[in-house]
Amino acid sequence: MKKIDPSRTDIAHEFKARPYGPHSPDLQKVLSVMRWRETPGKYVLVETSVPNQWVLGRLPARRGEPVELYDQPVFDRHEDGLWHLCLLYTSPSPRDR
Repeated sequence: MKKIDPSRTDIAHEFKARPYGPHSPDLQKVLSVMRWRETPGKYVLVETSVPNQWVLGRLPARRGEPVELYDQPVFDRHEDGLWHLCLLYTSPSPRDR
């Protein structure tokens, strides 16, 4: 499985500037890893019952089970939520240190 290199801050800055694209080939590879790898507990953005408001959710271990929703943080801009997800996936986890 491909890993995301947290030292590639240039890719993170590119994503922050243009979260909806167009994306460079390097950024596209990172987004593919983030979006498509099968990982129980993957974080996602979930729109709340309030229009244009998003919170973090965590996918269950098994398909069909409910998504775990978090009350905080709340994002009023989809782009801010995407940036938060980017930081979650590109920051080294304690087990990688």
